[in-house]
Amino acid sequence: MELKKNDIIELNIHAISSEGSGVGKTEDGIAVFVPQSAVGDKLKVKILKVKKAHAFGKIEKIIEPSDDRIESVCSVSRLCGGCVYNHISYEAELSAKEKRVADAISRIGGIDTKVNSIVGAPNESRYRNKAQIPVGINSEGKAVMGFYSRHSHRIVDSMDCALQPEVFLKIASLVRDFVDKNHISVYNEEEHRGLFRHLYIRYGEATDELMICIVINGKKLPLEAELVKLLISSVPNIKSIIINSNKEKTNVIVGKEFRTIFGNDYIEDILCGLKFRISPQSFYQVNRTQAERLYSIAGEYAELKSTDTLIDLYCGTGTIGLSLASKCKSLIGVEIVPEAIENAKDNAERNSITNARFICGDAAKAAKDLKNEGITPDVVIIDPPRKGCESTLIHTIKEMNPQRVVYVSCDPATLARDLKIFDELGYKTLEVTPVDMFPRTAHVETVALLSRKINVHKMNLNSSPFEMIKSGEKTIELRLFDEKRQQVKVGDKIVFTNNTTGETLHSTVVKLHRFDNFDELYKALPLLKCGYTTDNIDTATPADMEQYYSVEEQKKYGVVGIELFRPKQITDESVAKLTRN
Repeated sequence: MELKKNDIIELNIHAISSEGSGVGKTEDGIAVFVPQSAVGDKLKVKILKVKKAHAFGKIEKIIEPSDDRIESVCSVSRLCGGCVYNHISYEAELSAKEKRVADAISRIGGIDTKVNSIVGAPNESRYRNKAQIPVGINSEGKAVMGFYSRHSHRIVDSMDCALQPEVFLKIASLVRDFVDKNHISVYNEEEHRGLFRHLYIRYGEATDELMICIVINGKKLPLEAELVKLLISSVPNIKSIIINSNKEKTNVIVGKEFRTIFGNDYIEDILCGLKFRISPQSFYQVNRTQAERLYSIAGEYAELKSTDTLIDLYCGTGTIGLSLASKCKSLIGVEIVPEAIENAKDNAERNSITNARFICGDAAKAAKDLKNEGITPDVVIIDPPRKGCESTLIHTIKEMNPQRVVYVSCDPATLARDLKIFDELGYKTLEVTPVDMFPRTAHVETVALLSRKINVHKMNLNSSPFEMIKSGEKTIELRLFDEKRQQVKVGDKIVFTNNTTGETLHSTVVKLHRFDNFDELYKALPLLKCGYTTDNIDTATPADMEQYYSVEEQKKYGVVGIELFRPKQITDESVAKLTRN
């Protein structure tokens, strides 16, 4: 039966799309996307649009609700479209986001790696420190403020968003009443007439400082002094009030001209123990609490040492790099927005960070220039926009040859695409961690750890051959293959010490890889030992192996010869060699 617009059908929802819509399939196998639905729903759905292989619909009736369903805390969420998960439990939302990341990594990237459990937020509401509220006129000629309906510029009249601090509602109410009382004209986007365009609010959660930026289609707002007096008497923690002039016929919210009419032209906040200045143009994570968690994961992945050089590409105002500057020898940040670079320099100076350098320019070009300067980073952090990295940048990073790359992404699909390119260029994705920066919305952040593939030793065995990839001074990873060189399972990292014995390695490997054939293990042990960093390892000889293997172990494993090297001396050609009786 051909599916047509306005058809009413029954549909069982079995999945969630990347935009948060439920997905069900008709009897003919056509996927139907239904907003505000949940996995497990049985619905009566009205078809709104039909494409060749899929369709879009809306809920007419919930026949059987999903166990994940809850009552939405927002009365306009169905109209606004910003919070696509308000109708399901937070646990179900986290599960959907974690699956989205895992599916993208495996299906788009073709990467078989460990996806950690998503880092959920402690607060599902009131977490945003930024709001850009459009202003319009209703049928009665009164000012309305709210949020754009999904995929449109139609304003949903609701000044209070459950994701924003309650003080934002108080400020918006004061401004709206001021506009009505003083008959200030409101901007009409279609006619490009009227004065008041947007109310823009920023908040420093740790400092409790507020900034108000009023975007107008002109140079001056009537009665500016009276508005300042009204606002600061009602909300004492306002530290900055700014007029922004945007006279362009555009849907870009903020123009280029700013004029401070009260206080400073910035507010401050504290993130990861550092103080940051935030201007209207500055990039700053909208969820400070989750940003600190995300940066902590990035720092753990970077594994910086005091001798390391760190390059932070797409650095914005420097927040990630500066939070890690104390752990490395030098930090170089790159960002294309001049104002952000100036903020980054100021932030470094304000926090007495002297080992940071910031460059204004395109990430790909700047990375190439740094390579030409002879800069050899140990770690590169990239935090690109939603479109991901340019292929030229990825190739330049490869040429810079860092040991590790930490990729912070706001789009799982472009992340997966880029991880595939990195993998082809010799950088293996060791693990990824999703972070829910924006509860109730469709967005999810991800942090990925990539390590340069070195010392790959391919053993031509008759059964269950495997490769070993050294991914750190004392960390190795095993990949198990079948006779046709098809990957069977990617193992977890194994951290070992100078006291590690063949027995403990054996038990660890068997636990991770479930070896049935113990004979395979002994072939791995000499190569594992190449990761040691003892002072005399470069002079070790087969006779020295008694310090690593007991006589009983030698007999048990059949090992009779070994070459040992310092990690820095190991190359693909100078891998451990092994003979046996």
